[in-house]
Amino acid sequence: MAWLVLVVSGVLEAVWATALGRSEGFTRLGPSLLFLVSVVLSMVGLAYAMRELPVGTSYAVWVGIGASLTVAYAMATGTETVSLIKILLLLGIVGCVIGLKLVH
Repeated sequence: MAWLVLVVSGVLEAVWATALGRSEGFTRLGPSLLFLVSVVLSMVGLAYAMRELPVGTSYAVWVGIGASLTVAYAMATGTETVSLIKILLLLGIVGCVIGLKLVH
């Protein structure tokens, strides 16, 4: 259960990071509210997962998922340029996250 909650929390990290960028310094209400809700849920989920999983592993997986999805979403929406090297590096992060799960 802790792993599932950790993955969902990592996805929520991508949500709050994207919402933070779109909030324009918290001047736009919708993205600002989405940021607040998703950051709280993401942190609560991370804290829950850390009750059963090591702190280092939990944090690395959480950040890896959040960072990868944030960049992938930005590339999909055109706000970030797409390149083969970026895709390969993101796949490397995903591979490391999977590796951390497998060796746990």
